[in-house]
Amino acid sequence: MTSKTDATEAYVWIWLPEETEPVVAGRLTQDGDRLLFTYGASYRERNDAIPIYEPELPLQRGTIAPKPGLSMPSCIRDGSPDAWGRRVIINRLTGAKPDAAGVPDISELTYLLQSGSDRIGALDFQASSQEYEPRLAAEASFEELLAAAERVEKGLPLTPALDQAINHGTSIGGARPKALIDGDDTKFIAKFSSSTDTHSVVKAEFIAMKLAAACGLNTAPVSLTHAAGKDVLLIERFDRKKIATGWTRRAMVSALTMLGLDEMMARYASYEDLAELIRHRFTDPKDTLRELYGRICFNILCGNTDDHARNHAAFWDGKALTLTPAYDICPQGRAGGEASQAMLIKGEARASTIATILAAAANFHLTEEEAASLIEKQIANIAESWRAVCEEAKLSPVDQRLLAGRQFLNPYCIEGLGEEHAALAARFEDARAQIVG
Repeated sequence: MTSKTDATEAYVWIWLPEETEPVVAGRLTQDGDRLLFTYGASYRERNDAIPIYEPELPLQRGTIAPKPGLSMPSCIRDGSPDAWGRRVIINRLTGAKPDAAGVPDISELTYLLQSGSDRIGALDFQASSQEYEPRLAAEASFEELLAAAERVEKGLPLTPALDQAINHGTSIGGARPKALIDGDDTKFIAKFSSSTDTHSVVKAEFIAMKLAAACGLNTAPVSLTHAAGKDVLLIERFDRKKIATGWTRRAMVSALTMLGLDEMMARYASYEDLAELIRHRFTDPKDTLRELYGRICFNILCGNTDDHARNHAAFWDGKALTLTPAYDICPQGRAGGEASQAMLIKGEARASTIATILAAAANFHLTEEEAASLIEKQIANIAESWRAVCEEAKLSPVDQRLLAGRQFLNPYCIEGLGEEHAALAARFEDARAQIVG
């Protein structure tokens, strides 16, 4: 039976920029409830060595403890599985549902060592410092992966082959069933429907991602496929690139890491604080601020209230940060009007309204007029592209009625808009009427 003491150390392997093979960067060790990190001497002596993430793990001698309030370096936690991956690992190690009574406490080191090797970013975790042995995927069809995901949700055991196939996706964040798919020149994240879905969540995310791109936002390319009578969303991975000698991996950190927080402190994550970081530590800060502002606006307009700090990320090249394409833009189930974003927008305000985001415009080096113009253009683009994107998704009339005007362009968006923005409110109402039909 797995216990919380089943693993006491793990070696951190890293893909350096433009390299296709990993090298050992250092070692994680258990110290009570904390994970400590130590760079290897051979790694520090490399001319091409980079810090895993400098604010947390600067390239230095000695043991590095987590920042105050953290149990492990957040940049390491970025590579650990989230809810779905943990369900798969619990299923494999214990044969129990994650909420079942008697499931033992599994250590973070075990999650790192048991999850798939092709995780987001440029890190992997191994029991050995000498030999890298990737935990690879078994060949499996979409139908087989869907069946495996359903068995995990029910807490049923998997065959060894299906366990290996579905485990490949355990290192990818998020709560929904998913798997990693390797194409010839592109890698994909495949997202599946869940047994708890009350509407087509997969199609809703596809539509939101397509509309975000139509609004001029930098988004990960997406496509839809079908297997076993169900929809499968394919998202192109932007942290992988195929070159002549193999696959390179781009290092990434989440906004949660950049803000020095963990899951227990995620409610304090603030777009204002993230904007401040962008101004000082990002490449192209002006364009990045405008891009992030546009993403917040679109999240409000499409009903994506799950915009928590792990759903924003940046590439890390050892010196500077660069915003990644947008991902996980998924409208959330909504019965009424009032809603709040997962991250604070302005001060303590997080209401999912245009008024709230307009009040924050200056933090993104935008005038209120520039911000209002940006929002109006997004509203217009959503309305203009709505029918075509819904048709591309083959969205049923029932689901279209469910999304239009409820998730997308919910009336609550214009709550609190003053008379000075009457034209913006009128444009919103026109667009809403257009998509509701």
